[in-house]
Amino acid sequence: MKIPLSNPSAFSETPVTIITSIVYLALIIPLLIVHHVVPEAPGQIAGTNVDLAEAWLDLQTLTNGFHPYNSRRNDVVRDWLLQRIDALRGDNPVVVFSDMVSNVSFSEAGRGGGPGVSVYFEGTNIIIYIRGSEDDPEQWYLKGKRPQGKGAVLVNAHYDSVPVGFGATDDGVGVVTILQLIKYFSSSGRQPKRGIVALLNNGEEDWLNGAWAFTKHPMSRFPHTFLNLEGAGAGGRATLFRSTDTEVTRSYQNSKYPFGNVVSADAFKRGIIRSGTDYSVFTEVMGMRGLDVAFMEPRARYHTTQDDTRHTSRASLHHMLSAALSTMQGLTSDMSSTFDGGNAEKGKVPSGKGTDGVWFDLFGSAFAVFRLNTLFAMSVTLLVVGPSTLIVTATILYKVDKLYLFSSSKHHHHAEGDDSVAIQGWRGISRWPIIMVFATAAVIGLAFITTTVNPHIISSSPYSVWSMMISAWMVVAWIGSIAADFVRPTAFHRTYAMLWTFIVCWLALVVATVLERNPKIAGTYLIMFYFACIFLATSVSFFELFGLPRKSVYADEIEAPKANPIARSRPGSISSARLMAPTEEEQTTRQNPDNGGDDEEDPTESTSLLGGGRRTTFKRYSSPHRPGPTDEIMPESKTNRLIYGSEQAWSNSLPSSLWLLEFLLLAPFPLILFGQAALLFTTATYQTLADGNDPLLIYLLMAVLTLVILAPLAPFLHRYTYHIPMFLLLVFAGTTIYNLTAFPFSESNRLKLYFLQKVDLDSGINNVSLTGVPFVRGAISSLPSAAGQKPLCFPSTLRRDLTDCSWNGLPPRVVPNTHLDVPPEFGYVDWLTLNATRDPHGKTEAHFHISGQNTRACKLVFHRPIVDFSVEGAADEGRDQRFQKASEYGSKELRLWSRTWERGWDVTVRWDASGDDESNGLDGRVVCLWSDANDSGAIPALEEAMRFAPSWVAIVNNQNGLVEGSKAFLV
Repeated sequence: MKIPLSNPSAFSETPVTIITSIVYLALIIPLLIVHHVVPEAPGQIAGTNVDLAEAWLDLQTLTNGFHPYNSRRNDVVRDWLLQRIDALRGDNPVVVFSDMVSNVSFSEAGRGGGPGVSVYFEGTNIIIYIRGSEDDPEQWYLKGKRPQGKGAVLVNAHYDSVPVGFGATDDGVGVVTILQLIKYFSSSGRQPKRGIVALLNNGEEDWLNGAWAFTKHPMSRFPHTFLNLEGAGAGGRATLFRSTDTEVTRSYQNSKYPFGNVVSADAFKRGIIRSGTDYSVFTEVMGMRGLDVAFMEPRARYHTTQDDTRHTSRASLHHMLSAALSTMQGLTSDMSSTFDGGNAEKGKVPSGKGTDGVWFDLFGSAFAVFRLNTLFAMSVTLLVVGPSTLIVTATILYKVDKLYLFSSSKHHHHAEGDDSVAIQGWRGISRWPIIMVFATAAVIGLAFITTTVNPHIISSSPYSVWSMMISAWMVVAWIGSIAADFVRPTAFHRTYAMLWTFIVCWLALVVATVLERNPKIAGTYLIMFYFACIFLATSVSFFELFGLPRKSVYADEIEAPKANPIARSRPGSISSARLMAPTEEEQTTRQNPDNGGDDEEDPTESTSLLGGGRRTTFKRYSSPHRPGPTDEIMPESKTNRLIYGSEQAWSNSLPSSLWLLEFLLLAPFPLILFGQAALLFTTATYQTLADGNDPLLIYLLMAVLTLVILAPLAPFLHRYTYHIPMFLLLVFAGTTIYNLTAFPFSESNRLKLYFLQKVDLDSGINNVSLTGVPFVRGAISSLPSAAGQKPLCFPSTLRRDLTDCSWNGLPPRVVPNTHLDVPPEFGYVDWLTLNATRDPHGKTEAHFHISGQNTRACKLVFHRPIVDFSVEGAADEGRDQRFQKASEYGSKELRLWSRTWERGWDVTVRWDASGDDESNGLDGRVVCLWSDANDSGAIPALEEAMRFAPSWVAIVNNQNGLVEGSKAFLV
C-alpha cells in the first residue's frame, strides 16, 4: 500500500500504521533497556577518590561466607570492617564507635490486632562520625549536651546476612558504599558542612534489631536526615523506592542515573509491599526524614545463595555508590533550616516537618520532584478547565453552525419547502465503549484463565504474559474497530473515541484528586498527566471542526441539485462528494446513456464491486479525478482532500494530517509514565508468588495496565492495516499456549522453599520442613531422607497461602561433640539449659534461667500472652518511654539476642490473669536457635536439600534460625 507522495502523514492506513507503530516501539524499547541494563561502571567516579575496584574487592571479602548475626563469621566480618575503616579514614576529624554496650527492649504488634512479639537485643553496631566543617563542637553529645540546631546526616547499611545468603546486594553493596563514602568525606578538602554519622548496623535481618539498638546510642540524637542503603533484590539498578518528603528527595535529584517512582512508596504506605527495612525505625521511632534506596530485582535470588558477587555486577555497585555520593553531597551541603525543627522532645530528633512529595524518573536520566499540594492544585485545575474548554468550544461551534458532532440532520429551506439533509454526526458515538469492553474483557479473561491453569508462569516469563495480554487486546480492539468502520463508517471515530476517553479519565481524576487530599496518595500523578494529554488531544479534535463548512451551506449545496439539476456540475458544489442515492434523473441517465448522459466507463480497479455506487480507490478513498454516474467533479479547491471510504461527504473538509498532532499529544507521555510504572510493578511482584502473594491480583493489575497503555491507540485503530494485527494474532496464539503449558521455574528463576528443622530436646523427635507453593511436594520427593516417608502437609501458620510439609529428617550437629548415636536424653538434652520458677508469693510472675550451647539467640514462646518482662543484669535496661516492652494485647513470644556466645539469660515475665484464677500458671516452650551453615556437616538436612533438590529450587531460611531446639515448661 503506497503513501501518497503529496501527504505522507495523511489519516490513511499506511501512515497511521507505520507512524503509531514506530512511536510505540521507539519508546518501549528504550524503557526496557533503561529498566534492565545498568549503566557501565567506570574505574573511578570522576572528580573523586572513590575507587570502584577497591570497593569490589571489599565486597568479595565481605561475602566470602554466610554471616547472620547468630554465626561465628559475623564476628569475623565485624573485626574486618573495623580494620577497613581504620585503613580508609582520611585527614578530616573521624570518630569510630565500636558499640558493644547498647541494649534495647521493644515490641512489635501482632497481625490482625492480636498478641505481638517482644524483643531484647544486645547490639554490636559500628558507628562512624565525620565532623562537619559547620558543626559546633560545643553542641555535640561528647560535651554532655543534647544536640540542637544544625543536625548531621545519617547513612546506614547492615552488615549481617540471612543464614543461607551471602548478602552481596543485601546488604554488602550498601556496606562497601559506606566504606567509600567514609574515604571520600574524610579526605583532605572534602569535609562536609554538616556532620555525617555512618552506621553499619548488625541484626537487620532479624527484625531490624540493629537499627533498634542504634536508638539507644547517644549519636542517634545527632542526625536529622538519613539515607538508607538496602537490598530487596539481587542486582540491577538501585531504586529510590521510599522517601519521607519533597525536600529530602531533592537531594537525590542530582544523581547521574536517578531511578525510582513514588508509586512504590504508596505501595508501602498501603501495605501492598510488606517488606521492612531500617527506614521504618528511622522514621517512625526516631522521627528523622530520609530516603530508602535498594536493589529490587531479581527477587528469586534475594536471600538465596545466588545473592553473591557472581550474580551481581560492578555496574550495580557503581549505580548505588554514585547515587549515594551525590545524595550525601546534597544533604550535607544544605545549611538551611529545612531539616531543623527546634529542640528534641520525648527523645525524637528535631528534624522539622516536610511536605508530601511526588517524584519519578524519566528514562533513568532525569528526575522530577514536586509537592503533592502542587499535584492537587493541578488536578483541581484540570477538572475545571478540561470540561469547560470543551463546552465553550462546542458552544462556539454551535453558534457558527459547525457542530457536526451530535447532529443527525440539517433543515434546508428553499422555494418548494423544507427538506432535511442527513449529517450523520451521531454515527460512531457508541463504538468506543463497546470495543473497550470486549478488548478489556479479553485480557481480564486471560488473567483468570492463567491464574487457574498455570499461575506461576509469571515467575519465569513475565514478558510472555505481557505479550499475551498486549496482543490479545490489540487484536480484539482492531477487529472491533474495523468491523464498526465497515458497518457504519464515520469520520468521527477518532473524535468520539477521544471524547469517551476524556470522560472516563475525568471521572478517574475526580477519584484521584480525592485520594491526593486524603490519604495523600501521590501515585495519582499518572492519572493527572494522562488526563492532561487526553484533554489536549480532544481539544485539538474539537478545534478541527472549525475547518468544516457551515451545516446550512452544506445542506444548501446538497439540496441545490434537486431544485436546479444544472447546479450539480457547477464547480464548487459540495454535492459532488455526497453519499446519497441517485435521483430519478440520474437513474434514468444511467439506464439510458444516450438520453443526455455520459457513457458508462469501462470497469477498472476503482470501480465499485456493487456497481452504481461511488467509486473508491484501493485505499478506500473516493476519487475526485474520475467521476462515475453518481460522482460529480469536486471543487477544484478541494481536489487534494479526499473522502475516506464511505464516510460522510462533509469529511473532505477536515484537515488530513491533524491526527498526527492528536496522537503525539495523546500517546507518548502517558506511554512513558505508565510504561515505567508497569515495569516497576512487574519487577516488584512477578516473583513474589513464592512468598504467598495472590496471583490473580497481579494478573488483573497487568490487564488494567495493558488497557491504560494501549488505550491511546484506540482512536486510530480503524485505520490500521491487517499486517500488524495478524502478526499479533500469531504472537497471542504462541504466548498463550506457552503460558498455559510451560513449567514455571528454571535455574535462573528458581522457586523459593523455606527450610526449618525443629528438634524436641526432651523427646529427641526431629522434624524437617519445607514451606512453599504446592510444588514443594515434588521437591521433597527428590530428597534421599524423605524416601519411603509421606510428608505431612498443612497450610502454613507462618506464611500466608503457602503449604508446610514436614518429615523425619537427618539429625543436626550444631553443637560440637554431640553424640547422635545415644538416646535423646544423652544426645540433645544438654543443648539447652532451662530453669523456670513461679513467684513464691503467688503473683502472676515467673523467672527463667536460659542458656544454650553454641548460640546467642533463644526465645520464650507462651500459650498465653505476657504483659511485661525484664532481663536481669542487662546494661541500659532502664525504661525508655518511646518503647513498650509488650504490645497492647500482650506478647506470646519473647526473643532474646546476646552479643556474647553461650551466655545465660535471667528473665522475669509477668502475665495478666484478670478473669482467671491466679493459680492458673504459664506454659509454653523455650527455644534456642542455630543459624550457622558455614561448617559442613552441622546441618545435614539443609545440605541434603541444597544438594538434591531440583535445580529450579532455592532453599532459604523460614525463620531467624535454621535449627530450633526446644523444651517445654509449666509454671
